[in-house]
Amino acid sequence: MMRKPVFISGAEAAEMIQDNSTILPVSMTLVSAAETILKEIERRFLETGSPRGLTILHSCGQSDRDRGIQHFAHEHMIARVVGGHWGLQPKMMELIANNRVLAYCFPQGQFAQLFRSMAGGEPGKITKVGLGTFIDPRIDGGKMNEVTKNAPNLVETIEINGELYMWYKPIPIDYCIIRGTYIDELGNLSTEEEAMSLEVWGAVMACKKYGGSVIAQAKYKVKSGSIHCKQVTVPGVFIDAAVICPNPEEDHRQTHSFIFDPAYCGNIKKPGEKSDTLAMSLRKVIGRRALCELHTDDILNVGTGIPNDVMGPILAEESLEEEVTITVESGVYGGIPMGGVDFGIAKNQFALVRHDDQFDFYNGAGVDVTFMGAGEVDASGNVNATKLGASKPTGAGGFIDITTNAKHVVFCSSFTGGGLNCSFEDGKLHINQEGHIIKFVNQLQQISYNGKNAMTKGQKMHYVTERAVFELRPEGLTLIEIAPGVDLQENILNRMEFAPAISTGLKEMNPAIFQESGPFGLKEIICGHI
Repeated sequence: MMRKPVFISGAEAAEMIQDNSTILPVSMTLVSAAETILKEIERRFLETGSPRGLTILHSCGQSDRDRGIQHFAHEHMIARVVGGHWGLQPKMMELIANNRVLAYCFPQGQFAQLFRSMAGGEPGKITKVGLGTFIDPRIDGGKMNEVTKNAPNLVETIEINGELYMWYKPIPIDYCIIRGTYIDELGNLSTEEEAMSLEVWGAVMACKKYGGSVIAQAKYKVKSGSIHCKQVTVPGVFIDAAVICPNPEEDHRQTHSFIFDPAYCGNIKKPGEKSDTLAMSLRKVIGRRALCELHTDDILNVGTGIPNDVMGPILAEESLEEEVTITVESGVYGGIPMGGVDFGIAKNQFALVRHDDQFDFYNGAGVDVTFMGAGEVDASGNVNATKLGASKPTGAGGFIDITTNAKHVVFCSSFTGGGLNCSFEDGKLHINQEGHIIKFVNQLQQISYNGKNAMTKGQKMHYVTERAVFELRPEGLTLIEIAPGVDLQENILNRMEFAPAISTGLKEMNPAIFQESGPFGLKEIICGHI
């Protein structure tokens, strides 16, 4: 008789989870979060104290600040978390910051691909991604708090043919929790309404390799044979239990902001809307200047924060959608990416590949240009984007993966933080209130990007703010442009903990970047790079 899952309730699924187990939920932000199951696991713990002592694995951030794996963020419920990003998980960051849980960070792409390696019985994932950063065991080993420092390493360095590599070790999985759209009577699961493809297959196979159980949440149950064979993401023979969501509007949302919008899973293409045009802001100014580094036909990546929030709308406003190709680490190609709690999805994308497959591109050929946020920068061009104060151990996400092999890295950040207020008039920048947080510092809290390694590889690097643009050169971080309307000494040099090199050809930033509305001429700038 063909193996097939049992159909059970969310509460019954929660009863399957044993104390001290390792759980791998698969989602990103709230996309594909199996809320019916996760909520019941939390409810069971709060009522009975079980399951407890759990290890939670997750390659990327899986919350919208309230849901997702926030349901596991209770002391004693989890003993260890190994994750990619916690920026949208305040309760989890609080546990990590207060040393209430062992916490390790793996780069998102390496983690997603580690599941593939585990599935195939390999000894782990071997790569250069992470060398020279806080993931490197010679530095922090990805350990995010004090209580983890004396815990075993989950990553080591090894030498192959005289070259140093990172070795991400396998972590056996007891339960894998996934989500799909349709599931038939035999348990065959499809994901056509999901806004991302994610690493579902690799995660399921890794779980099966170690004898674990797969629990799936689906939106609809359908008759056997109803799902086209090419649309089956996971065959039913690999699913142990299935839960049909009783309340899809609440617990099976396509993403945080939408119950379901066909434009985000590729079912339709929507015309441009007024909401796609960005109002003038500090973030838009930074995005405009950063995008001036592009060339025609470039394939670019946008990270969380300023890049993902503004790059897509600016490119659309400047009619550049067909001149360059925008990608997001979730697997998106083209379209207009969403930001914030909806990071990772895009409207009108022309392709959507698997999450773990996307990192084959980023880690192999390397993207032409990546735009990333930055929390701190030092004189050597090192960047911290992963630990922003003791209370914000956000983690790496795809930052380390993508910046390691990109041909050109452009960091995007406000010059100072904490209360900075600017306005823009007559093609000039006006600083109405200075931020109280210095971002260009002598000592980083954590090394997320290693400037020395990047220079050795011949990467091109820029650091773009609203008032100054820097380039990493052999002599160190070098100021190459300043905004019209600012004073070099008062507004820039006095607001840094170190003295940067200053280019002999120091220029003024293009005044058009600071104009209030309409295209500022980016198309002509990019095409002029040919």
